[in-house]
Amino acid sequence: MAPPKAKQELPDDFEEHILDIDVGEEMRSSFLEYAYSVIYSRALPDARDGLKPVQRRILYTMNDMGLRPDRGHVKSARVVGEVMGRLHPHGDGAIYDALVRLSQPWSMRLPMIDGHGNFGSPDDPPAAMRYTECRMAPAAVAMTASIDEDTVDFKPNYDSRELEPGVLPAAIPHLVVNGSTGIAVGMATNIAPHNLIEVVQALRHLVSRPQATLDDLMRFVPGPDLPTGGMIVGLDGVRDAYETGRGTFRMRATARVETIGRRKGIVVTELPYGVGTEKVSERIKSLVQAKKLQGIADIKDLTDRVHGLRLVIEVKNGFVPEALLEQLYKQTPMEDTFGINAVALVDGQPRTLGLKDMLEVFLGHRFDVVRRRSTHRRGKAADRLHLVEGLLVAILDIDEVIQLIRSSDNAAEAKERLIGVFDLTSIQADYILDMPLRRLTKFSKLELDKEKGELERTIEALDAILADDHLLRKVVSDELADVAKTYGTPRRTVLLESAGVTVTAATANLEVADDPCYAFLSSSGLLARSSSDEPPTDEGGRANHDVIVSAVRTSARGEIGALTSRGRVVRLSVLDLPALPPSANHPHLQGGLPFDLVRSLQPGERVLALCSLRSDGPGLAVGTRQGVVKRVNPEVLGKDEWEVIGLKDGDEVVGALELRTGDEELCFITSDAQLLHFGAAGVRPQGRSGGGMAGVKLALAQHVVWFGALDPAASVVVTASGSSTALPGTEPGAVKVTPFDEYPAKGRATGGVRCHRFLKGEDSLVFAWAGAAPARAAAASGSPVDLPEATGRRDGSGVPGSQPIAACAGPVSTQL
Repeated sequence: MAPPKAKQELPDDFEEHILDIDVGEEMRSSFLEYAYSVIYSRALPDARDGLKPVQRRILYTMNDMGLRPDRGHVKSARVVGEVMGRLHPHGDGAIYDALVRLSQPWSMRLPMIDGHGNFGSPDDPPAAMRYTECRMAPAAVAMTASIDEDTVDFKPNYDSRELEPGVLPAAIPHLVVNGSTGIAVGMATNIAPHNLIEVVQALRHLVSRPQATLDDLMRFVPGPDLPTGGMIVGLDGVRDAYETGRGTFRMRATARVETIGRRKGIVVTELPYGVGTEKVSERIKSLVQAKKLQGIADIKDLTDRVHGLRLVIEVKNGFVPEALLEQLYKQTPMEDTFGINAVALVDGQPRTLGLKDMLEVFLGHRFDVVRRRSTHRRGKAADRLHLVEGLLVAILDIDEVIQLIRSSDNAAEAKERLIGVFDLTSIQADYILDMPLRRLTKFSKLELDKEKGELERTIEALDAILADDHLLRKVVSDELADVAKTYGTPRRTVLLESAGVTVTAATANLEVADDPCYAFLSSSGLLARSSSDEPPTDEGGRANHDVIVSAVRTSARGEIGALTSRGRVVRLSVLDLPALPPSANHPHLQGGLPFDLVRSLQPGERVLALCSLRSDGPGLAVGTRQGVVKRVNPEVLGKDEWEVIGLKDGDEVVGALELRTGDEELCFITSDAQLLHFGAAGVRPQGRSGGGMAGVKLALAQHVVWFGALDPAASVVVTASGSSTALPGTEPGAVKVTPFDEYPAKGRATGGVRCHRFLKGEDSLVFAWAGAAPARAAAASGSPVDLPEATGRRDGSGVPGSQPIAACAGPVSTQL
């Protein structure tokens, strides 16, 4: 065992210094430093050159390495190593990812790097950097042109051993043309790509007319031009983005119907920005397997380097390809959204920029670059002119100059004698002395006079640019025109004006007649319409899949409403719903469309029922979780959605339906197994803003499980009991079916009568429903659930269920 070390003695004059630091303040300052670093050094582009720091360092390094378009490719790893070692204090993965994106034609509208090798695809990552090669693309030359002419400021790199540009001269408006995306701390940016020719036209218009409005600029830049082409449907969001810096637009794939062998097929040639063929194929296959998309026989990806993108979707015989294409737009990434959030650094501060703001920042940068470049070039020309003038003096007396130099004892004396004899400046004398004699003898007076004249004209032109703002603007405008002529390409993306309204089969499938039909809502939230006016038939026995919880009679080109748990009516176009074949007009939907693919819902919102949009009926009946009932006057607004009840905090609608006669019985079933029903005539109709009236009296901590309206004759009540502490949808519970006429009516705002007796371990109803017999139940997946026979015991207990019940419905014919 080693002996213990002797205790060190501190010197007598040692003073202990302990610095007390507040932990909260230290964390705040450290986090702010980190956030600052992410925002300014990594995630957000500079509005002047449109580049993030890593992109700027890549282009500057490649220009410094001489990797120009007329040179050979070099290993990407070499470029990444140079950037990482000299300028970018981060990992090689981040640098290579940025390099790859700059080279991908499906990511950049105007690629900055010419890649050689596997640089990936919209679905696949690129090969490792040791396997790929790169060089500057022609457009990158315009980004770095004149960087050595004092056009931009340089700053120390991360270790202060080298200098790097704070911004590139950027003759191309990169931020608008190629867009940008990035996530910082507390902010993010997402800017769509645009067409270079259109942007340059807008810039030149802004140069000559600085007071131009947004509408003026949008005559030149009507919308984004995505690298992958496709279509943009609806320009309202685009204009919002151009005005405020924030907006959303919808992108659609470009597809056409062709004859493929003996079948019709949908051929997709362009996809939305950021979407690959594999993503679309996988989504279509999953929808077909889930029976949510019908009519597809096969899907083939025939994309290659010769023909470009080509995704062939074969359509089964008997299905209309145009109608199927509309379903593909709705249910697959063949239609996607792009949210513009134009955040960039302006004067070192992150700002949200509209279109005019981005163009003005770029123009201000170009004015500054041209001004500094002109100043630099004028200085260079003046310096050369000064030397040429000295040479002209010396060439006239070349023999005397040579004799003077030879007779001098040293260079200093020769310099003094040259200055004194020929009246030269120190710089001119040094230049003559440093020049080899053989070069001095080759100069001719004619050549020097010609060069002097050219230099004087150059200086005069540069002085004019620096002195005249209009001339400076003309230079910038002409250079932009040259950029557009050199690097511009035709527009790829088609713009469709629809004022934000969904482009549906109503516009793409005009041959569909406005025939009467039925619209259905299933227990799992699927929507569909019948293909004929034949009344829906009810199959005997159990349903194959799902049950219809709501049906409404309408027409193929009509509109219906969807009642939601937030007390809203959402307008739907019937033609947007998939048409079921005549044999499918029974109470289960295998080819329906999920509601969230037709219209968006708020978080936690559910669709409860469908209704017709008419103003001559008895109106709607609504019941809430807190026991409020309301009849709504029939009122249809010219909007896509509107509220029909004012809900209190914490309340939601549990049942809503359209009344047919106004004489129905309204029924509440509560969590403590109380059933109350009363005539709808006893509820006074209110306007949309009304909050309703007391419907059922609730015990403490209880709530309404189900609300609806029904005809007491031939109706049944289905209840399932369980534990209130169990996770919803996990406990089958004890199920009971009882004839509705076993329950007497009571007045509104009373407590009702018991409809289910709890057994040991049960304290709540986990499911309840009342309606026309025979009742059909379904689980959350849509699969059928067997129900017991109806008993006459209104307060009896149930029998164990086979699986949790999610929905229940009667015959479809009774819902119409």
